[in-house]
Amino acid sequence: MRVIWEMTHSVEADADVDFAWRYWSDVGNWDDPPATFELEGAFAAGARGWTRIPGQPAIVWFVREVTPGEGAAIEIPADGAAMWFSWGFEGVGVGRTRITQHVSLRGEKAENYLGFAKTFEANLPGGMRKLAAAIEGRSKEVTKQRRKGKKSKD
Repeated sequence: MRVIWEMTHSVEADADVDFAWRYWSDVGNWDDPPATFELEGAFAAGARGWTRIPGQPAIVWFVREVTPGEGAAIEIPADGAAMWFSWGFEGVGVGRTRITQHVSLRGEKAENYLGFAKTFEANLPGGMRKLAAAIEGRSKEVTKQRRKGKKSKD
């Protein structure tokens, strides 16, 4: 499929790769107000999800590929085009993870969606930094709870 636009951004988080993956692959942790996110079933290839923004039609997306602990690809299909969001999680030292997101716009009619795609150029780096901070914060909470002898779902 023809790619007409793409970008990649990476951040590092002070959390081990397994924790970072578990946090991110739990759609309940996705935080990008005013958008809300829903997933039908488990986070696995073939699952369908929705992004809801007040006053707009829901955006339907699909989990297309999953390699647990390493990465996933999510597709937003459109008429003659698709946005792909490929995520990678890589350990880069003890207790540290590099998270990479590659976003691409593909398809014969992809030019029709270029404006939508380009909104990611300005927003992706800040969103990735916010994700890394959320993962780090939750990882620290879980570590603190474990030290106190409490159990956590993470």
